Amino acid sequence: MGSSPLTRLLLVRHGESEATVKRIFGGELSCTGLSDLGRRQSEALRDRWGDGMLPAISALYTSTLPRAIETAEILNQRLELELTSSADLVEHRPGEADGLPFADVGERYGPIDVNGRPYHPFAPGGESLVDFQARATGGLEAIAAAQAGKTVAIVCHGGVIDVAFRHFLDLPRRGHFDLSTLNTSITEFVVDDSAPQ
Repeated sequence: MGSSPLTRLLLVRHGESEATVKRIFGGELSCTGLSDLGRRQSEALRDRWGDGMLPAISALYTSTLPRAIETAEILNQRLELELTSSADLVEHRPGEADGLPFADVGERYGPIDVNGRPYHPFAPGGESLVDFQARATGGLEAIAAAQAGKTVAIVCHGGVIDVAFRHFLDLPRRGHFDLSTLNTSITEFVVDDSAPQ
């Protein structure tokens, strides 16, 4: 039996968002897309891809949040691929904290401790850390299975990239380290389904 081909997942964090500039939790109700800087960041990445400075890809996926969609649409001006959106790639859902300033959430709902209380959302109606990780992991695995042996780009969020590190590298599911992923940075994972589990 031949070995399975390698699947390359290029995870792109969206450009700077208006939610970041306003310092609010930008969920599905309050995300209004990219800031001016975020658009320039996305355009710079688009040009690098269009000039052949980055790997050729066969598929382009995006989270359904406006900041990710806008980033993906800018990239696609040069990539010219079918754009597939997935709600599984959305950032950790904040529930009632959606749209609130970061500084106000702790006062309203108590300290945010997703690592200490991984089964509890930090605001009513939100996702727990465990639920978020399960959703994002499922979304990433579904893409890897659908695009086996190919190189694909996935425009998503810092939290989703954190989940990808923990999942694909079999790291602790909470605590121990923090990731700070830069806007429009690319994080690459190579998935080898032939490797022993």
